[in-house]
Amino acid sequence: MPAYPGTVDWSGENPGMYLKDDPDGPFVTLLSFFRVVLSPHGRGHALLMLRRPQDAGHAENVCLTDNEPLARWLVADYASNFGAFKGTPGMQGLRYASLDSVATSGDAASTYTETVTGDGLEVAMSWSEIGQPFALELPLSHSATGKHIMLSLFAGAGKALATVNGAALPGKPIPRDMVGKPITSAFLAFSETWIRP
Repeated sequence: MPAYPGTVDWSGENPGMYLKDDPDGPFVTLLSFFRVVLSPHGRGHALLMLRRPQDAGHAENVCLTDNEPLARWLVADYASNFGAFKGTPGMQGLRYASLDSVATSGDAASTYTETVTGDGLEVAMSWSEIGQPFALELPLSHSATGKHIMLSLFAGAGKALATVNGAALPGKPIPRDMVGKPITSAFLAFSETWIRP
């Protein structure tokens, strides 16, 4: 069987939480966590957190990372094109700060948690009521960048809770469709690989 054609730009994990107070209103909390195992900028972690998505240059909109060149590349070339983040004022003037530690707990079958510390913050993201995982391939026409084929394993979560220093962030996940699969805007994304043809 032949190898998949193209150049792997990065591979890793990218679970997220895109939360709203009102399903018809704007996003009130946006979190996208990257655990990258291979990229032109090496390995690393980045937590893109918009606590004020509608406010440009707000200090609470931050990217915590242990590899800033990698994080800046992920934000500029990838996250800025994700549907929930694209054109969002909070992406302007985004602050970058050092990430001190990352810890994972739970399992992807029931409740899964990523805890990130740095810049005086402890951010815990917990996904629960996790649905059946499924693998997908997004062609150029459907990938966020329009320049990559994206392979991944997704699982939606019925519930999501994000806290900063123990205080819950606002919003809840909303229903969404992913290649015909009903999931939510809080999801796990493992084995994620972005391939440039």
